[in-house]
Amino acid sequence: MIFDHVQVTCSLELLEATVHFWERAVGLERIPKPNSRPGAWFRVDDRVTLHVGVEEAPDNLRSKRHVCLRARDLAAAERQFRAAGVEILPDTQPDPGWARFYVRDPAGNRLEIGCPA
Repeated sequence: MIFDHVQVTCSLELLEATVHFWERAVGLERIPKPNSRPGAWFRVDDRVTLHVGVEEAPDNLRSKRHVCLRARDLAAAERQFRAAGVEILPDTQPDPGWARFYVRDPAGNRLEIGCPA
């Protein structure tokens, strides 16, 4: 089995800011959604998409669940997020052989950015 898509959630009030984050700060390509429900879809690669869905009062800020994107150049990725005004959350529990940091989208969804150390 392989991943087809991953979904993150936000409230309707944060939809525009959350979509902007994934499109501008992360740099994903927005693609057409095949349904009329609120949200947005993004291409991650040839096979995998990220779906931003709307749910009432998601409790994302307290959750450790996350999506991880592998960076080719971790320092460049950090500069990209900082330039977009995104707060960098340091790795408080480092794993040997894997360098990473975290960010949160406007709805509080956690995103790990990492690469082999």
